[in-house]
Amino acid sequence: MVKRDEALSGLEARLGYSFNDPALLDVATTHASVGEGARNTRTGKLRDNERLEFLGDRVLGLVIAEALLARDPNAREGEMAVQLAALVSGRTCARVARTVDLGEALRLAAGETKTGGRDKDTILGGACEAVIAALYLDGGLGAAQDFILRAWVSEIETADAVGAEHPKTALQNWTAAQGRGLPRYSIIARSGPDHAPRFRVAVNVEGLAPVEAEGASRQAAERAAAQALLAREKPS
Repeated sequence: MVKRDEALSGLEARLGYSFNDPALLDVATTHASVGEGARNTRTGKLRDNERLEFLGDRVLGLVIAEALLARDPNAREGEMAVQLAALVSGRTCARVARTVDLGEALRLAAGETKTGGRDKDTILGGACEAVIAALYLDGGLGAAQDFILRAWVSEIETADAVGAEHPKTALQNWTAAQGRGLPRYSIIARSGPDHAPRFRVAVNVEGLAPVEAEGASRQAAERAAAQALLAREKPS
């Protein structure tokens, strides 16, 4: 128990926050693999972090969405949607979790520990969300916001690049918001030798004129077509 208390105290220091109710942090760092070991002996209720993950995901989304709005008053909804999805993804949460050594404070089943559970993206990402929920419940939105804006600062700084790397996702989000269904891609032509091919691809969206673009691979051509259609329909 002393070792567990030390692990949680160390995590509090790395989070930059002292919990009024330390039990919240205990639950937030207890993985469901612990099973019966996570059951509260007084109430009989399981005390793992799955329910807190649910709440933390929503708190994180709110704080990041507000940060993106404040960061660029001219950003369009579709662009911010792509950035938001990347910034709240499990992979990003796992990266942030590693910056505060969250894995060291996790309570896992022995089998999960042996298979490297303390460094698995899925476990770290979920635990990060749960910790955010614990901060929110213990200290209000301000406590959660303070941690998120500090821990996500480098992620938010690269948000523009994140959006630019996924034009197909941006187009899909935009067409969905417009009620136009999913974009459809088709190969119009293939030219060049096998070692240096060129693909020409068309992207079709319901109610809009198609757009064609070329690339050194089908995927590159599809990205270029998606970017071209977005540029035509959503000029800066």
